[in-house]
Amino acid sequence: MKIKPVFVGMLAGVAGILLLVLYLKRFEQDVSGGRRVELLVAVQPIQRGKTIIDDMLGTREIPQAYVDDRSIRASDREKIVGLRATTSIPVEQTVQWTDVIAATDDQRDLSSLVQPGHRAMPIRVVFDDEIPLIHPGDFVDVIGVFSDQGEARVLLQRVLVLATGQDTGSDRSTTDKTRSTARMSTLNLSVSLAEGQLLALAMDKGKLTVVVRNPDDQKIGEAPDLAVSALGDAKIREKIQISKSHAGVPTKLLSEQQTK
Repeated sequence: MKIKPVFVGMLAGVAGILLLVLYLKRFEQDVSGGRRVELLVAVQPIQRGKTIIDDMLGTREIPQAYVDDRSIRASDREKIVGLRATTSIPVEQTVQWTDVIAATDDQRDLSSLVQPGHRAMPIRVVFDDEIPLIHPGDFVDVIGVFSDQGEARVLLQRVLVLATGQDTGSDRSTTDKTRSTARMSTLNLSVSLAEGQLLALAMDKGKLTVVVRNPDDQKIGEAPDLAVSALGDAKIREKIQISKSHAGVPTKLLSEQQTK
């Protein structure tokens, strides 16, 4: 018995509708940022220095286009339970690898503290061979001082400190006296490969120093290069002082090579 043309046409029509539905679904997914990725979020306020427990964490699906390497996937939930928070995390905010640091001695190997997609970059800083009151888990801005060019440049902002000298621990119970007498001039920072290249070039051309920032301050503002002539220019110094009261636009600073 031959299949009637009407029946074949109906099958073709149904197949066409299914393909159209699949196409529209895929198109909608691409327009909205791609497939959904399940990330960890805070369902309770997580205070800085507190140990993260499972009840503090929930999940949320985010389009892949809006997910970066710092975001923690739901599949990594067990890896951060028991770690300490380096910043205060409000409810419904996604949890990032920069928000946590190891809390126990067996978790403090430097390699285990490096966030996925980042690297541990050792830098030698200028502090008269001593790093005062900087601890693992702090955030710093890195400044390069280039004597041959007579300039100081802000190279990176809000960079996580993984280790100070040989100290990779996040335990703040050690007395300030013990910490303040520890003489060291090396910091290990959590950076991307491109940021590591920038710091390597800077160390080859000049000296580095860092300034510590509030852990809850996530703004990355504009910071123009300063020439040594600014030291004797009252107008420039006044302008710098005034700019302290104005929050900068969260814009990542790039090197001259990166902007070309």
